[in-house]
Amino acid sequence: MFSVPFFVALLLALAITQLANVVTTMYLHRTLSHRSMTLSAPLEFVMRAVLWLTIGIDRREWVAIHRKHHVFSDEPQDPHSPIQKGVWRVTFGNVVYYRREANKPETLATYARDLDQDRWERLVFSHGMVGVSLATGLLVVLFGPVTAAIVAVVHTVLYIFLGGCVNGLGHWFGRRPHDNKATNLRWLALLTCGEGMHNEHHEYLRSPYFGSTRWDLGAGLGRTFARMHLAVMHESTRFSRDNDLVSIGG
Repeated sequence: MFSVPFFVALLLALAITQLANVVTTMYLHRTLSHRSMTLSAPLEFVMRAVLWLTIGIDRREWVAIHRKHHVFSDEPQDPHSPIQKGVWRVTFGNVVYYRREANKPETLATYARDLDQDRWERLVFSHGMVGVSLATGLLVVLFGPVTAAIVAVVHTVLYIFLGGCVNGLGHWFGRRPHDNKATNLRWLALLTCGEGMHNEHHEYLRSPYFGSTRWDLGAGLGRTFARMHLAVMHESTRFSRDNDLVSIGG
């Protein structure tokens, strides 16, 4: 066990946050929410494990809330619309709106009914705090309690804040090349593996590509995994505007 300089701890926190963003955009978002990608069984298991260790989010909650957001985008029923709730409230308080919606059984029943709890989910991955605690304990063993605390706090705050930026700023500031209320923010896309290309995603929501741009790092990783035969990018949905997310998997 040893301590590291403060800036090294920050870099470690940033790396873990980016890893969490990779899992969020590729697994929770493109694979589960929109079915625009398919991951091989080994890669999917790895992503579920990383999700469990770095974030501890229930995948059914995330998928259900995101699908409902698309179905009622910027309407009163949207769980986290900055137009309805205020841009700064969503940007800095996104986690509050997330938990509020996740606590509604009807949201999960309607928008995530295709995601069954398998054995791994019941025994391991549904216990998010266990995974996060295990990862934090490992950081303590490797780097000491002070470094572990810095990494854990910075990672948690940064991940939550970036999610708030996508849901808040991504519907308020930025370019709108397509006729929808979401926006493109390249700097945010760089920090979130492509999620900041939000206007492109809302225009072609069943596509695995968030625009034909190098800023969509999630699509680039998807193509890399596809060449390794670990994933399939569903090209047929690239330009689909299908908004019937309630029926996916139903």
